[in-house]
Amino acid sequence: MIAVVDYGMGNLRSAAKALERVGARVEVTSDPARVRSADAVVLPGVGAFGRCVENLKAAGLEDAVREAAASTRPFLGICVGMQILFEESEEFGPVAGLGILPGRVKRFVTESPDMKVPHMGWNRLSVKRAAPHLKGITDGEHVYFVHSYYVECDASLAATTTSYAGEFVSSVWRDNLFAVQFHPEKSQAVGLKLLENFARLANGG
Repeated sequence: MIAVVDYGMGNLRSAAKALERVGARVEVTSDPARVRSADAVVLPGVGAFGRCVENLKAAGLEDAVREAAASTRPFLGICVGMQILFEESEEFGPVAGLGILPGRVKRFVTESPDMKVPHMGWNRLSVKRAAPHLKGITDGEHVYFVHSYYVECDASLAATTTSYAGEFVSSVWRDNLFAVQFHPEKSQAVGLKLLENFARLANGG
């Protein structure tokens, strides 16, 4: 079973439906025990960084999420669910994140009036490392973004980068943990392929 963590800050049903579409057995849950017993964990997130961290803690889910991220079980963070894995964000801050990964979250600064913030719509992936989650996804594929902030971290964590107001890290990979700034549930065939890969890993594949 793949647990989609419900802490009131994510496109839970969209993520769950997309996983079900690729054949995964999914449970949307706010129960720490279910998160701990799941074969794999998905941490979605939308909205403000600080609010996401606060809600996760208020729901009593912080420890279960930390344990999942540190385990050997597949773990997927999506959008702000990726950002809060890092040490801090400058959004209304600095605001402390979970500190599971080293790095900080910064706001896009653009000099061109044609380059709007938030970064919204389709953009290309540049694949930096052959993460198992990216199997069958080639360099230059398009995925869907909606965000005003991006992660600044060591290049060794980057699985993909994307160009917008410079090059930014659009996904990270470390051991069991994979996290994406884009929305796989909105990224059509490419997003479904990523979720299919994640579901396969959840089944031990």
